[in-house]
Order: sequence, then C-alpha cells, then structure tokens
Amino acid sequence: MLASMLTMTNELAMNRISTADKLVPTNEAVEATRSSAASGTQADTLEVRVLRHAITQEREFVLDVEFRAEPGFTILFGPSGAGKTTLLDCIAGLVAPDAGRIAISGRALFDADRHLNLAPSVRRIGYVFQDLALFPHLTVEQNVQYGLAHLSGKDRRHRTAAMLESFRIPSLARRYPKEISGGERQRVALARTLVTDPAALLLDEPMAALDAATKAKIFDDSRAWNAAHGIPILYVTHNREEVFALGERAIVLDRGRILAQGTPHEVLGAPSQETVAQLAGFENIFDATVESRHADKGTMTCRLVPSRSDPGYPVQLETPLVRAEVGAALRVGVRAGDILLAVERPSGLSARNVMRGRLTALEEHDVIVSARVDCGVEMEVHLTLAARDTLQLQPGQEVWLVIKTHSCHLMQC
Repeated sequence: MLASMLTMTNELAMNRISTADKLVPTNEAVEATRSSAASGTQADTLEVRVLRHAITQEREFVLDVEFRAEPGFTILFGPSGAGKTTLLDCIAGLVAPDAGRIAISGRALFDADRHLNLAPSVRRIGYVFQDLALFPHLTVEQNVQYGLAHLSGKDRRHRTAAMLESFRIPSLARRYPKEISGGERQRVALARTLVTDPAALLLDEPMAALDAATKAKIFDDSRAWNAAHGIPILYVTHNREEVFALGERAIVLDRGRILAQGTPHEVLGAPSQETVAQLAGFENIFDATVESRHADKGTMTCRLVPSRSDPGYPVQLETPLVRAEVGAALRVGVRAGDILLAVERPSGLSARNVMRGRLTALEEHDVIVSARVDCGVEMEVHLTLAARDTLQLQPGQEVWLVIKTHSCHLMQC
C-alpha cells in the first residue's frame, strides 16, 4: 500500500484527519487514486470549487470559492480570518466541504454530488503547516524519510539524499531539529513533504518568522525544485512582498470570498477594489470626483473629498486617464512609500502633483517613520529615519508633498 502522501507533522494534525471525512470514498475511487499515484502521473491543474459553512460562538462563516491553480506558485493572500487555512484544509482532506468538487487533472478528490471524499492518505497532497512541527526525536534525515516507509531501505536513502541536496542541507542529516536554525527547519519541512512526490503542495505561511534574506534563498530553491516537477503550489501569506517575490498568480480572499485573481501586478499593483487596495498596502484611499479629462496628455484631474470642512483651496490630484466621465465618482489610492516630502516648495519636477500641507504627527515604526500631513485630506507618508533627521521634521511644520501621476491608482467606488 502506498504510504501517506500527506505529511502529518504532529498529533494535532492526526486528530484533525480522524474527524475530517463526513463522506466515505468508494473502493473504486480509492483504487483509481492508488493506480494514478503508483504510475507517477504528475498533476497539471488543481480545480477547486468549495462551499463550507462554519458556525462558532463569535460568528457564522461561509467559505465559497472557485478557482483553478496551474503548475507553479499560486499565492493565497488576505487578512486573518479570510478563510485561507480552511480552504487548504478542505483541499488536503482535513475538513469536508458542504458542497463542491476538488480535483487534480480531472482526478476527483472530493465530489459532493457523487458522495466522494478521499482520505488524506490517498490524495497525494503535501501540506506544510505554519508551525512546521518537525518530529523532535528524529534526526533531519529520519524526518525527511518519514513518508517513505513503503520504499526499500536503499530507495529511501537515495531519495532522501537527493532531496537534502536539493534544499542544500545534506550536512544537517544527523542533527536534530533543536540543533538547527529556523531557516534550516523550514528547508527540512519542505524536503520532508516533497520527498513523497506529491501531486500538489499546500504551504500555510511556513516562512512567516524568517528574515527576508533567508526567505529569498528558500524561494529560489523551491522554484528550482518545481521547475523540474511542475506541480500546483498554493502558498498562503499576509506579506505583500512575498506575493511579488514568489507568485506567478495571486488570489485575494476576504470573508470567505475571492475578491480578485490574476498576476501579482494585476491584483496588487493596480487594484480595482478598495478592499484589495487596503490589503495591497495602499495607506491613502480617498473619495474623488473626476473634474476634467486631458486625453491628449493621458491624464485627468480628480478633486478629492476634503477631510475638513473648508481647506481653503481645492484638493486635487492629476491621475492616469481612465474610462470615467467628468463628474464620475471614483476612489484614489496612493501608497505612503510613493510620496516624497519636502520642507520647501519644490520646483523643476516631472511629478505633476505638488501639495502644501502641515505635518500633524510623526511615529517611528522600526526603521520607518510614518508622517501624517494635513493637505485638506490627511496623507500618510513613509520616510527613513535618516530623512526625518536630515529634514529636522517636527509636528506643526509646513511641508510639501510630491506625488507622481502614475502613483495614483483609481478604483471603483
């Protein structure tokens, strides 16, 4: 019998499996899955259509999603409580949806209409949990070999050695998890899951605690491994930088629904919805009205709704030209890091938006300073510590903000 292709990394995960199957798989379906797995057939596409209701003491939650994940990295991005982990659990077989269908290259893992719900052990789904939960009493080599009990000792050693080499950790083979770093534990967890040759891989924020440099190296190794294997990988993150660094496709989830999907740039670089813009890191989002269009210049002028009753002057931004008539209501988003701040009125700039305002607050967050400026609307601006000190910024000071036209992103109301 084929050993479990799902990496169960701790007793909690095993308990979750024992209560997952509300529907019983047919013998025919199980045998078909085993035959497919034994043949080494690789997955082409992960198809997911899931409806699941959950009621807790705090709220009623409905997960209702449908998408396709091709080979490569698909990022699941969204706030806490959006349903990302629940979705992964449904795909892995740890939680049974109320309705829908889950399949890999047409091979059904779950189909409510057919009363089909394959056990996690025959789904060929790799799952790396956020806490990794390596077996502390096993060496790195023994951890990686854990899912290969069905192979001969020679084959286990050969496959394990190749996987340790792929993730650059052969020197750690005899060490225990407590003796290695966080980044090394992450590599071991990935190796332990991928050594079983899964048809798809689920990653639930496994790198949340790692520094950027360590993440980058692991991302490179993960991409190299998948270039040779070509399986769908769903990667859950809250981190916008990770979406752009790793993802070929991004899906934004919020409150159990898909808000947007596409390339990272399409979804987060120029979001069309305010909720997505907030998730993508647009700190400044304003109501606006199209005041004039300049088709020959590829721009238009938008009047922002002021945050105080009488700013004394119109609060305007020149934005890229979109299909919106004069008088149309829009939302304008600007990232705090895309705004320049000056203590004297700048001149001779290509940037079209220069706004006078008053500095109302300065807050230091690690190596970033958040400045709040009242320009008739309140703008948040991000500065370095060096910039704050060089400009000698103080609350109450008159300042000028500079915003490039293409830093203004227009969204639907």
